[in-house]
Amino acid sequence: MRENRPVTSTNLRISLDASAAAAPYEQLRAQIADQARSGRLPAGFKLPTVRGLAQELGLAVNTVAKAYRALEADGVIETRGRHGTFVAAAGDAAAREAAAAAQDFADRAHRLGLTLDEAGAVAMEALRARYGRP
Repeated sequence: MRENRPVTSTNLRISLDASAAAAPYEQLRAQIADQARSGRLPAGFKLPTVRGLAQELGLAVNTVAKAYRALEADGVIETRGRHGTFVAAAGDAAAREAAAAAQDFADRAHRLGLTLDEAGAVAMEALRARYGRP
């Protein structure tokens, strides 16, 4: 990986840091996800091919492919076969997946006999731990 080599297309801006603790695929995944969720990459924006982006960033093709697979699993991007890879509709998939996870948690908490307040406290504790808030 080339250190701090930025990639800039019309909207996509990627800059990887070789000295960062996060792996290159995670840096790539996080930057594309942040840009898509913030609206800097609009829904329908066509991303570079895996090979093309790998070449521009000086990464292995498998590294970029891994980031794209993670983004697709999160609903941030969608692959349309031979037509390419595009930014998915903003937030729709993430909101649906979060709602499904919340429903699963609510069902399980109810089966375990937790009260609404107990279940809410457990959920808030987990969220605070994940987001690093006291």
